[in-house]
Amino acid sequence: MIVVGIIAILAAIALPIYSNYIIRGKLTDAQNGLSATRVLMEQYYQDNRQYASAGNSANCGAAMPTSNYFTYTCALTTLSSGDPGYTVTASGNASANLANFSFTIDQSNNRGTSNANGWYTVPASCWVTNKGVCQ
Repeated sequence: MIVVGIIAILAAIALPIYSNYIIRGKLTDAQNGLSATRVLMEQYYQDNRQYASAGNSANCGAAMPTSNYFTYTCALTTLSSGDPGYTVTASGNASANLANFSFTIDQSNNRGTSNANGWYTVPASCWVTNKGVCQ
């Protein structure tokens, strides 16, 4: 009976830690996808002098990444200077237990976390990578 009690205590401690570890591993998928998409957007802009062309505004000129953990969307913007801009958002999928995570990046490489499942005070001008850690 003592062994069962010890195993129960260890499981109660280890399970939440392991769950957070798995979530942290999935968050890098969004951050890598956003970084790669930003590079593609800038390459598109360099070739076309705009972030999207007629008929291609749904994905802002560059194809959005696909992921089992996040859904990527892009919104074209106009900066205060009148220059074109964009914001790419990665929203966590509920099926991957990431429904309360959302990250953004824009044309100036400004990174943001608009929802972090209580891991950090949001909105944050960085990407949350762990509880209380924002980079």
